[in-house]
Amino acid sequence: MPRHHSEYSPNQSITDKIQPQRRHSLFSTLSISISISILPSPSPEGTMIPYATVEDASIALGRNLTTLETLWFDYSATKSDYYLYCHNILFLFLIFSLVPLPLVFIELSQSTSDWFNRYKIQPKAKNSFSDMFKCYKAVMKMFLLVVGPLQLVSYPSIQMIEIRSGLPLPSCMEIVAQLVVYFLVEDYTNYWVHRFFHCKWGYEKFHHIHHEYTAPIGYAAPYAHWAEVLLLGIPTFLGPAIAPGHMITFWLWIALRQIEAIETHSGYDFPWTLTKYIPFYGGAEYHDYHHYVGGQSQSNFASVFTYCDYIYGTDKGYRFQKKLLQQMKEESKKSNKQVNGGEKFE
Repeated sequence: MPRHHSEYSPNQSITDKIQPQRRHSLFSTLSISISISILPSPSPEGTMIPYATVEDASIALGRNLTTLETLWFDYSATKSDYYLYCHNILFLFLIFSLVPLPLVFIELSQSTSDWFNRYKIQPKAKNSFSDMFKCYKAVMKMFLLVVGPLQLVSYPSIQMIEIRSGLPLPSCMEIVAQLVVYFLVEDYTNYWVHRFFHCKWGYEKFHHIHHEYTAPIGYAAPYAHWAEVLLLGIPTFLGPAIAPGHMITFWLWIALRQIEAIETHSGYDFPWTLTKYIPFYGGAEYHDYHHYVGGQSQSNFASVFTYCDYIYGTDKGYRFQKKLLQQMKEESKKSNKQVNGGEKFE
């Protein structure tokens, strides 16, 4: 009876027995080598996009790059992730320096015109150029000694939470959704950190510096004790840690959060501010009350929204004062109408 080729023969040599396994091993190694060789060539070590050209990136994505993705590739393909992350230093410097600048001109214009005075939350509070420049110098000192160095050494945390920096770029909906999460997470955690700073020990040791401005100005947004600056960085980082996104989203988050803080410390309640259309947004008037009350304030701790203060009952003083002011305005209007009516009757 003939034997099948797969049947073991006692006369078969050891070499013949292991040959099929060697062939399988050889083909596996060859196939892995071919697979590796057809992968896109990585760019130089430490760079963010592992494609040598736009065409390589298009082949890997299976589609043509969008205009924004092409611009992003052209700018970032030869730059390291660390270098891109450190862009935050430049962004923060420009935001701290330039965003409050229009408010400086508005404040200085009060000496020649009172047109903007109608929007000033505390009209009697006046700030000279030297006062505002002194605040700016203190902020820049904090920036150079604390904020800037912190950005330089905190890159491992970005690697740890896996902020991505390659292609494809996130969609607008993805960016908006993640920014909403970041703002909500930061607002809630910042609320409790802020309340901690208003306990007797926290206020006397740290937070009293920020409250030196009972009528806040734009430059006073980051004006604080260095330890407070570091501790408040934790709520800012938590959102990206929970829902990590793209480096561009992270840039936007850092920029928008600081711009929002400058707005709430502006000292002006402009009716055309777009943030008035955001649900539960606090704004300048809301936070100004917190500074106006000062060290004794147990109200309006939230950094962005109002829901935490409402839920935990820490906006009662603000709501009472607002109701009282509204009643005073209505009584003033009634008395003016009566006076005008009496003059017409006569």
